[in-house]
Order: sequence, then structure tokens, then C-alpha cells
Amino acid sequence: MPLRRTTPVLLAAAAVVTTLVAGCGTPVDGEATAASGDSAASEGGSFRPGAGVVPAGLEKFYTQDPQWGSCDDFVTDGAPLASRVECTRITVPVNYDDPAGETAQLAVSRSRATGDKIGSLLVNPGGPGASGLGQASVGLDTALETGFDVVGFDPRGIGASTPQVQCLTPAEADAERTEPQVDMSPAGIAAIEHTNRDYADKCAQRSGTNLLAHVGTREVVRDMDVIRSVLGDEKLSYLGFSYGTRIGTTYAETFPGNVRAMVLDGAIDPAQDPVESTVLQAAGFQQAFDAFAADCVATSPDCPLGADPAQAVARFRALVDPLVDRPAQTTDPRGLSYPDAITGVQQALYSPNLWGSLRSGLSALGEGRGDTLLLLADLYEGRQDDGSYSNINDAFNAVRCVDDPPVTDRAQNGAADTAFRRAAPFLDDGRGTGSAPLDICAFWPVPHTGTPHPVDAKDLPLVVVVSTTEDPATPYQAGVDLAKQVGGALITFRGTQHTVAMSGVSCVDDAVVAYLTGLDAPASDLTCS
Repeated sequence: MPLRRTTPVLLAAAAVVTTLVAGCGTPVDGEATAASGDSAASEGGSFRPGAGVVPAGLEKFYTQDPQWGSCDDFVTDGAPLASRVECTRITVPVNYDDPAGETAQLAVSRSRATGDKIGSLLVNPGGPGASGLGQASVGLDTALETGFDVVGFDPRGIGASTPQVQCLTPAEADAERTEPQVDMSPAGIAAIEHTNRDYADKCAQRSGTNLLAHVGTREVVRDMDVIRSVLGDEKLSYLGFSYGTRIGTTYAETFPGNVRAMVLDGAIDPAQDPVESTVLQAAGFQQAFDAFAADCVATSPDCPLGADPAQAVARFRALVDPLVDRPAQTTDPRGLSYPDAITGVQQALYSPNLWGSLRSGLSALGEGRGDTLLLLADLYEGRQDDGSYSNINDAFNAVRCVDDPPVTDRAQNGAADTAFRRAAPFLDDGRGTGSAPLDICAFWPVPHTGTPHPVDAKDLPLVVVVSTTEDPATPYQAGVDLAKQVGGALITFRGTQHTVAMSGVSCVDDAVVAYLTGLDAPASDLTCS
């Protein structure tokens, strides 16, 4: 399965959440109106609800007046929000073609501008499935907090937004994580597909097909336009990381006239089909693994991958392959399963800041202990200390399964599995047969609503794309290609990590802040390191 793609957030001594893709958009049909508050908002005035273009028939959503207050009841991932952040809920229709029908409540957070207000800056961390409420703290102590209300939000079905996508109980999620799913014999493939079909059925039963049919990026960008107008902004200012770049490009296609400024960091190329994207992602993680191995050998005399980087893959497989038959011991009674070991390693490859934890985790695994890798895996999976889960995994699957066409051709599926193994030898368990189980999305209970295609957005203002040369989750070339598609400016960061903007790299941050606040274009071919 492809990994979620989110901007990393370091936690304690270990790691963070991580990473995928989404759909497409078409301009909103129907007559639109401009509410009376739009001119005041555009001039830095009162920022009244109903600003900018309001699609006909949706006035009650665009003109609602949210009530802001404490965020105590909003956090779903155990991470408290900064004290200056306030929260509210904004109502949107589940199905925009039926605005009188069922509604959803979006959880929204903001940190108010400390100076002369330019407007609101919406920030999305990626995923799909990741909570965005913590993004209201992005850019604190920079000119972003001076000029913008920095706004985070949990997309529909996710986190504190309701209704919430739910598929597995905590006990079921724990059990699923113990299954190696490495048997590529006909019987093994049939068993895995039975599990995938059962998962899809549980999602339909527990979430409802109406929500599942309208949880994709196509709807998320319409929600963002409601948020924009409710916050009193005539046009959208947006910072999107990773999968959040897919949200940004889809918004640009759907509402090209409503864009003020847009930064897309860790870009996904919407023209790539999901199979191609997954194989390229595998190659990106292999590149990150190789960089980690080289660093481990160079800096640690007792590197758990040995003294020769050329042997690192073999040494790694020798550490993790025994877990297929027997989990490693942990202080947690669950132990470290093979899937969790792989997940924990991939989690740590998102940023060099996590390589120390990965080195320690692999060293401990060599001694038969799996606590560090289990912690990394739990962070990725959204498992809390009390054994509960955020819904990041269920939401991830729900969004990706409606955002792109499923792979149902078995020959294509087998070829993709072979290509994945070749692209990432460190992830190859050596059990490939040229066949592979169909993914969860092949059994999804509602149809997909998007297809891969180049961005088609006319008359956009300047868009800034940031791409990292050795990004494991969203390879560099995707950013190059996306910048060309939107006619935007490209900022290149030379590094081995996933996303970089507003993380303390002044060369990147200064250019991003100058663009978002003053609409100043970055220097041509700006390259940072």
C-alpha cells in the first residue's frame, strides 16, 4: 500500500505522522454572487462572513458566523494546541449537489494576526487523513503571524470534524497490524483480498456510503472555499504540504478566480496515475534508506547495518525478516510485528532528525527488542497511549479510494508489485511471485470521483512550488513538473527529507514569507540547502 504523505512533526525522542494522493476538480457550476462584505475584506476591513464569490444556493453556508472559543474538545491526536489558538466549527453540506440534505461540521483552528491583517492563511499538513488543527501554529514568530490569521482545519470525515470516517475498532486495528501479508501464493493472495474486502465492508457499515462517497478532495476544496468566505477573505491564501499540494491544485482548478497566493511544498503531480506514483515513492524511500545507511556507517562505529553501505540492505533484511514468523519482544504485550517494523522504519526515513531513533531501533532489534520501532509505528498509525486510534488510517483509505481509479487488472497489479520491489530492495521480502493481491480500493463500496490529469487552471496568479531533491515521499521531479503545469515559480531545496517550508531553513522560509505576505516572486531558479 502507498504511504500517507504529510509534513513531519517531531515528537518526543522519536518521530511523527507521515503521507498520499487525491482527485481532481472542475469549476463550480451555477450562477455565483458577490456578498456585500467582499470589498471590505479585500481592503483589509472587517473581514465579514460571505466575502468574495458566493455560489448560488449555498448562501447559508458561506454567510454563517462561526463562534470561536477553546480548543479543549477538538484535539483528537493527543497533541495539545498552542495556547493562543482558538477553534470553531463550520457547517458544510455533505453533498454539494444536495445542500438541503445532510451536513458535516468542520473543525477549524486559528491563531490571530498580531499586526495589520492581510487576511487568513489556510494551511494543510497532508495525508490524506491527517488532522490539520495544529497548523494554526505554523509561522509563529515570523511575518506570517503578523499579517495573517493562520488557519488549520480537519478536512471532512477526519479528526475532530463530524461525521467521522470509521472502519476498524482499536482491537481490529491492533490485530490487522500483526498480519505479515507476505504470502504471494494463490491461497495467500486470496486470504489478503478477503481481509481487504472485509475492511471495505466495515467502512461502509460504520461510516455510511453517503459520507464515503463525498469525502474526497473534490469536496474538500469546496469546503475550503466556504471557509475562505466565512473568514471574510475575498481570495484564498494557502500553504499546502505533500498531499496538501493535491488539495491546492484541485482548488486552483475548481476556483481559479478565488486564488490570491498558493505555496505547494512536497508536490504531488496530479498527472501521475496511482501505480506510477507508488513506484516512484518506493524509489524515493530507497534513496532515503541509502542515505541513512551511509550516514549510519560514517558516524557510528557500531552501526546496526554493518560497516559497508553496499551491504546495508542485506543486513537490514536479516534484522526484519525473522519477524514474519516471530515478533520481537517489547515492554508492550503486543510485541513488534513484521508490518510494524517496516512501518516504523519508513516513518523514520521522512526526516534525518529521526535517523538517530532509527539507528537505536535497529540496534535494539538486533538484540531482540522492538520498543523503539513499535513507538515509531504507533505514531504513524495514530495509536494513542490508551490504545485508542485517531482515524488517520481509515480516512486515508477513504479519501484515496475515491480520489483515483482502483487497479482491478491483475496483470497490471502483479507488474506493479514487481516494479515496487525493484525500486525499493530494502522493502523486498524476497517472496514476490509476479502476482499480488488487489488493494482495498478494488473493493470500495462507492465509485471514484477523480482521475489523473495535468492541472487545468486558467489565469492563475503566481503559484510557488517547493521541492526537495531527495524527498522520500514526493520525489523532486514531481515538483518540477507541477511548477510547469501551473506556470509557477520553483524553489529547490537540496536535502533528504519530506517538505521543508517554515521548518527553519531561512533561504526557503524568507522566500515563502515574502511571497505570501507581499506577493513577491522568489528569485528565478532559487536553490537552497
